[in-house]
Amino acid sequence: MNEEYDVIVLGTGLTECILSGIMSVKGKKVLHMDRNSYYGAESASITPLEDVYKRFSLPGSPPESMGKGRDWNVDLVPKFLMANGQLVRMLLITQVTRYLDFKVIEGSYVYKGGKIYKVPSTETEALASSLMGLFEKRRFRKFLVFVANFDENDPKTMEGVDPKKTTMRAIFQKFSLGQEVIDFTGHSLALYRTDESVLLVVTVLLYAVWGRGSMALFRILKFSLSSLRYLDLPCIETINRIKLYSESLARYGKSPYLYPLYGLGELPQGFARLSAIFGGTYMLNKPIEEIVMENGKVVGVKSEGE
Repeated sequence: MNEEYDVIVLGTGLTECILSGIMSVKGKKVLHMDRNSYYGAESASITPLEDVYKRFSLPGSPPESMGKGRDWNVDLVPKFLMANGQLVRMLLITQVTRYLDFKVIEGSYVYKGGKIYKVPSTETEALASSLMGLFEKRRFRKFLVFVANFDENDPKTMEGVDPKKTTMRAIFQKFSLGQEVIDFTGHSLALYRTDESVLLVVTVLLYAVWGRGSMALFRILKFSLSSLRYLDLPCIETINRIKLYSESLARYGKSPYLYPLYGLGELPQGFARLSAIFGGTYMLNKPIEEIVMENGKVVGVKSEGE
């Protein structure tokens, strides 16, 4: 199959499929190839369940108690989508949503003090929640109103805050929020990971490589990492994260998260369909043997002798 194309895309991961879809829409002649028998690369959803066993070299076959293999879609990299995030906006702008079905996640939860609590998604739930006391709820509400109105291009909304200099710690202090509320906000709304987990990984890696002599280096790194905690960085990124959570929650009400009904592998497939509609050519099970170069430039690829 010796044909000429404007663009050859290798691999059918989400990024690659977005590129081929956009370039096909723009009138480019696109050839998209993948050595695998399925779309998605590392962002694929594997089905049936028997293929999951093969991919990870699991012994035997799925037990009958797990039902039909075709009823399963196993994401290699499981994630939720923020309902008002950039990827969802891209899906809407490109109209790839015509090829996908989404489900709103019923709710999100936090673990605190040995109990599981639902993250409030309505004002009524917030008032009834035992996550924080009455006075904390009032202070937290003022904080959320401040975040919702905050516009870094409008000084009137900043209330004396410099988004590029004022730390997030100072913002929490401004509204007299306690440590439990700060933890809840940082990890359940802004979706930051805990600092302790980062330091633990660094400790284990350093000790494994350098032994006891690594502890001096660890103390230096710990000091450096502590300066990177979101609480001590300019507040604008955390404010934007909380705004994204709030705006995503406002779109559908139950939670800020969306999930493709048949797995995350539907996302690259959606953009692949977009490319195909505009003339893109797809080839699966096509291992690449050579990238052909001329005068320092890529001019083609060879696969299975072609």
